[in-house]
Amino acid sequence: MEALCSKQKCLNTHLPHTQKLLRICRPLLSPSSLYMRTKQPVTETQNLCISLYSRLMKRGLRLNMAIFRFLALVVILYFSPVISQGSQFSSSIETTGKSKLQTYIVHVKQLEKSTTAQHEDLESWHRSFLPFTTATSENHDRLVYSYKNVINGFAARLTEEELRAMENMDGFISARPEKMLRLQTTHSPNFLGLHKEMGFWKESNFGKGVIIGVLDSGVLPSHPSFSGEGIPPPPAKWKGRCEFMASECNNKLIGARSFNVTAKATKGVMAEPPLDDDGHGTHTASTAAGAFVKNADVLGNAKGTAVGMAPYAHLAIYKVCFGPDCPESDTIAGIDAAIEDGVDVLSISLGDPAAPFFQDNIAVSSFAAIQKGIFVSCSAGNSGPFNTTLSNEAPWILTVGASSIDRRIKSAAELGNGKEFDGETLFQPSDFPATQLPLIYSGMNGKPESAVCAQGSLNNTDVKGKVVLCDRGGGIARLDKGSEVKNAGGAAMILANQETDGFSTLADAHVLPATHVSYAAGLEIKAYINSTTTPTAAILFKGTVIGDPLSPAITSFSSRGPCFASPGILKPDIIGPGVSILAAWPFSLDNTINSKSTFNIMSGTSMSCPHLSGIAALLKSSHPDWSPAAIKSAIMTTADLLNVGGEPIIDEQLLPADIFATGAGHVNPTRANDPGLVYDIQPNDYIPYLCGLGYTDSEVGIIAHRSIKCSEESSIPEGQLNYPSFSVALGPPQTFTRTVTNVGEAFSSYTVTVIAPQGVDVSVNPDKLHFSKMNQKLTFSVTFRHNGSSRKSSELAQGYIKWVSAKHSVGSPISFMFK
Repeated sequence: MEALCSKQKCLNTHLPHTQKLLRICRPLLSPSSLYMRTKQPVTETQNLCISLYSRLMKRGLRLNMAIFRFLALVVILYFSPVISQGSQFSSSIETTGKSKLQTYIVHVKQLEKSTTAQHEDLESWHRSFLPFTTATSENHDRLVYSYKNVINGFAARLTEEELRAMENMDGFISARPEKMLRLQTTHSPNFLGLHKEMGFWKESNFGKGVIIGVLDSGVLPSHPSFSGEGIPPPPAKWKGRCEFMASECNNKLIGARSFNVTAKATKGVMAEPPLDDDGHGTHTASTAAGAFVKNADVLGNAKGTAVGMAPYAHLAIYKVCFGPDCPESDTIAGIDAAIEDGVDVLSISLGDPAAPFFQDNIAVSSFAAIQKGIFVSCSAGNSGPFNTTLSNEAPWILTVGASSIDRRIKSAAELGNGKEFDGETLFQPSDFPATQLPLIYSGMNGKPESAVCAQGSLNNTDVKGKVVLCDRGGGIARLDKGSEVKNAGGAAMILANQETDGFSTLADAHVLPATHVSYAAGLEIKAYINSTTTPTAAILFKGTVIGDPLSPAITSFSSRGPCFASPGILKPDIIGPGVSILAAWPFSLDNTINSKSTFNIMSGTSMSCPHLSGIAALLKSSHPDWSPAAIKSAIMTTADLLNVGGEPIIDEQLLPADIFATGAGHVNPTRANDPGLVYDIQPNDYIPYLCGLGYTDSEVGIIAHRSIKCSEESSIPEGQLNYPSFSVALGPPQTFTRTVTNVGEAFSSYTVTVIAPQGVDVSVNPDKLHFSKMNQKLTFSVTFRHNGSSRKSSELAQGYIKWVSAKHSVGSPISFMFK
C-alpha cells in the first residue's frame, strides 16, 4: 500500500491504478472489518482507502456499477457520527444538532462523458459532493433531486457549514438556497379567430400528435375536459408515466406525475398523487388543450362550449405546486422529467422576480428544453402596472402578458342619486332584489385596514344589511374582502379599484352580491356617500355581455418591461387572453355534487400563458420542422397592434398601451400560421449573446450545460441576437443585423416600412428583400441614430419595422431609451 500511496499520491490516482488499489482496499473495508470500527481505532491505511474512494467519486471517474455500489456500501457502513468528527465532510447537524437544514440548488461541473453516462452514474457523482454523514442522518436522504437534463447539478438539504465545505471541492461551481416560486374557456377561441369547421384550427388538426407538458398544481383526471374520446394514442417517442390509476389516464391525459420531495423533506408530508387540490392546474391544463365540452357555464354565466387552444393535443401533467408554493427544486425536477418524457411544449404558469439568467433556474432548465427542440411558454407575472416587474425574461422563453377578451360578466352599482356604474361579478343570484339599501364606505373610520376590508376590520362597524364599499388592494384577496363583509353582516359589496388599477375590472365568484368597479367610479361613489346623510345603493345584475370594442386591453396586473436581466431584449414578447377566462375546475362553485362538468373563471398571466402554449402546439402540429425560435418569431411578428374597434390597444387607464406592456402585440393564431418570414435562433447562437452580457465562463456554462470559454467565442451585444424585436439604448449610432428565413412563397419580395418616433432616425439596408426559394435566408442591417432633437435622458419611445409583401406583413417592435 505504501508503494502505491507514498505521500498520498493514490489520492490523485487515475484509472490504471484504480483496480489494484480497490483490490487492496476492499478487504480492509469489508463489512466485517467495518463492524469493528467502534471497538478499535481506525487504521491509517483504512483512512487512506476511504479518502481514495471519496476522491474517485468526487473526480467522477467512470467506474463500473459494481464499484459504485461498493462505494455506496462503504459510505453507509463507515461514515457515522462516531468516526466522522474532524472530517472535512462532517455534517454540523450531526455535531451540533442545531444547524438549520435548507434546500440548495447546487451546480457542479459536468461528469466526464456524461452524454453516455447512466443516471446512476450522475447520481453517484452528485452524492460524492454531499457530507458523508448525510447518508444516515435523521433517516432522511438529503439528496433531494439528482438532475439529468436541465442543469449540471442537484438539489440537496444542507447546513451552511456543509455548504462551505462543499465549496472547496473540485468540480463545485455554485450553490444558493432554493426559491419558492408562485403561481401567477368558452369564448377565447372565438375571440382569437379559431373556428371548428374552418381555418387554422382545422388546418393544424387541432394540435393532434403534439404533447404539452404543464407544470402546475396537478389535475382532476375525471373532468370531461380531459376526455380521450376521438384522440389517437400518443406518439411512439412518449416515455412518461401516469401516477393515477391506469384507468384515469387516456389518450388526452397521457401522463401525470407529482414532485413533492421538498415538501416531504421540509414538512414531513407523505407522497401524494398529482391530483389538483387547488384548481389552478386543472384550469391551465384545460386552457392549453382541453377537449370540447358542451353546455359549460359558471354560476349560470358565460354559457357555451368550453375548449382549449389545442383540443386534440396530448397533456402531460407535472405537479410541482402544493398550495400557493412551488418549490424551485421540485419545479426543476418537473422540467427535467418532462424533457426525458418527450414533451413538445412546456407551459409554466409560475415564476419569481427577474434575476441574472444563470441564477434563474427556470431560465437554465428552459435552455435545456430548447436544446431538445421543446417550446417553452411562461407567464410574465402579475406585478403590473409597474415597469421592470417581469418574470421569466430569458430570450429563449416566450414571455406572455395578459389582456382582456370582449366578454364581460356585467353587474352595476346604482346609487340613490340615480347614477349607475358598470362593473363585473360572476356571482349573480336571481333572488337578490334590485332595491336600494343603505350604503357605507368601509374606510370611513380612517383605518387603512378597514378601507381594504381586511379580516376582522369591520367587527366594530355597523354594516348589517348594508352595501359596503371596499377598496381593492392592501394585500387582501378580492374574494376575502367579500367574506369579511358577509361575516360582518353586510348585504352586498362594491369593490373599487386603486388608482393604479384604473379601469381594469375582473369577474370573480364572490361570496355575496357584488360588483367590481373602476377607480373613477369608486371616487364618484365616495363623493356621493359624503354628499348625503342617507346614501343608498342597489346591485344590478346584467349577465354575460359580448362585444366590448376596447378589447383586447392590457389589464393592470400584467407585469411590464423593460427587461431587468437583459435590457437589450424587449419583453414581454406577446400578450394573450388572461382576464376572466373560463376553464375546467375540480370543484363545484355552487355546492352541487351531481356534476363532473365544473368550471370557473380566473384571471392572471397564469391564464394567458397556456393560451400561448396551446397556440404553439397548433403551430408545432402545422409546422413540425419549425424550431422553438421560429414558432416564437411567427407568433411575435404577426401580432395585432389594434383592438377589435380598430384603435390602438389601450391599458388600464384607457390610454394607448406602451410597448413594455404589449411587447409585439396581441397574438393572432391564424396569421402566425403563415408568417412569411421568421427570425430563427439555434441554441448555440445564444452563447455569444450570454458572453456579451458579461457573464463569466462558469456562469455561461451553467446555462449552456457544458464548458464555455468566452474568450474563444465571438461575443455580441444584446441587440445583435437574431431576435424578432429590438430594444435600443440611444447614445452613439448603433447598427444591428438580422437574418430572416423565408417560410412563405418561394418567389417573394418584401419592402421595408419604418415607423420611428420623434428624435430617432432608423435606416434599413437593404430596404428590399427578394427570395427565390423556400427556407432561403437573407440578412439586413438596421442603424439607429439620435437625430439631435431634445429628448430627456431615460425617456422611453417606441417604433416599428415591417417587411411587407403582397401577402405578408412581418412586424418587429422597437423600444428606445434615450441616454
